[in-house]
Amino acid sequence: MRQFIHRVRPRLLVLALVASGSLGLFAWAATAGDQTIDPAEEKAGGDTTVYEVGRNAFSFPAANIDEAGRTTFAIGNSFFRRNWVEAPSSTTARDGLGPHFLARSCGGCHVQDGRGAPPGTLKNGLATEQPIALLFRLSVMDANGKPRPEPTYGHQFTVAAAQDVKPEGKVRIRYTEVAGKFADGTRYSLRKPSYTFTDLGYGPMDPKTMVSPRIAPQMIGMGLIEAIDAQDIERNAQEQAARNDAIKGMANRVFDVYANRTVIGRFGWKANAGSVAHQTASAFNGDIGITSEHFPQEECMPRQTDCAAAPRGNSAVLATSATVASAATAARAGTAPKGTPVEIDNATLEKVIAYTATLAVPARRNFNDLDVRRGQALFAQAQCAVCHKPAYTTGESRFPALAKQKIHPYTDLLLHDMGPGLADGRPDELASGQQWRTPPLWGIGLVPDVNDHSFLLHDGRARNSLEAILWHGGEAEASRQLVLKMKRSERDALVKFVNSL
Repeated sequence: MRQFIHRVRPRLLVLALVASGSLGLFAWAATAGDQTIDPAEEKAGGDTTVYEVGRNAFSFPAANIDEAGRTTFAIGNSFFRRNWVEAPSSTTARDGLGPHFLARSCGGCHVQDGRGAPPGTLKNGLATEQPIALLFRLSVMDANGKPRPEPTYGHQFTVAAAQDVKPEGKVRIRYTEVAGKFADGTRYSLRKPSYTFTDLGYGPMDPKTMVSPRIAPQMIGMGLIEAIDAQDIERNAQEQAARNDAIKGMANRVFDVYANRTVIGRFGWKANAGSVAHQTASAFNGDIGITSEHFPQEECMPRQTDCAAAPRGNSAVLATSATVASAATAARAGTAPKGTPVEIDNATLEKVIAYTATLAVPARRNFNDLDVRRGQALFAQAQCAVCHKPAYTTGESRFPALAKQKIHPYTDLLLHDMGPGLADGRPDELASGQQWRTPPLWGIGLVPDVNDHSFLLHDGRARNSLEAILWHGGEAEASRQLVLKMKRSERDALVKFVNSL
């Protein structure tokens, strides 16, 4: 029933826009005859697409997955959503929480597989709660100019801890309003966050610490992103390098412990993870404190003696390892040698990885709406589609349902300098302190349905899609200026298109 061709008559469409007086800054080109609109644009995830809205829109398996895949998906879902508990515990399959952690489950940050939100704020702009789905990466520069973990608090600041272990501290978030005005005189206000760390459990933090706040994104389509050919990502960078404007994206290059080699980064706000497996296992370790073969140690810094002394959950022992031939190889690869106790075994972790990889992308909404189509043209004419590249055809995948799919994620998966307004000042592999990966836009309009909020960007500062656009700077400054010149009706159409994705 969904497999039909959408047709519009461009000449009639333009006449309608002229009659309404809403062409403004941009115009749609009129051509004779019918224009066929590819229905693949509506099926954002190709054959994996589900037609779902509402609270559970991000929580369905790929539509074309087989029964065995659905069974694995269901088991992985259980371990993704349910809380882990502190060791020692009779619940040996789920013990080992902490010693320091952000959440008790993956679903604690990615509620309903969706996007996290920063803590709520009072009228004076001060956050009222401690962050859960908003984490903070830390680093300092060593004598050679290389980023290293903050010496007391490590790679990541955590606000929760197991029994008899001190929390690392609290985060104080305050927002100030930044006023602006569109060319037509309409005023707007953006909120700018500032962060300080208080109640530090292990002493002062290095005064030169670099801090990077990062919100938990929605989980959909990750396996499809992984299945995009690396050469397609490299081609994006080559095509942008040949442009005569400021848009010059670059790929991040990161070491992937599962591939045991350097690969193109695809996941995370700075593209600092190259595979779904690496991203998933790393999050288990850093956010929940759950060890696995490739991440066998929790991060307890030298001053954190209570962290080091806390009991571990030894619910699984690696009896075999396909990737570890010896303890020496394991040390080089960052993996656990045979016989090492870890808190999630390979088989269980693989099911969570499969679950994460096969979460379906919902179909676009209001696909034929006149304002949505007009907003799509405005999106392209403002050069937004250069970085938010609409379409790919996936290559091979270890999940057969994800292979050879025409998808529309709206990302180039490259790093871009977004200007000083969004800069965190913290390098991450090849990413500078002003660069961020172009996030996929699919599902962005369903975040309010799933998570009851519309906070966007890497730290949730933007309260809606238009605010997110207005924070763009650096390579996107020219696009931002074009949006500032748009009439209200054009801005509304642009936002309506973005929210249809």
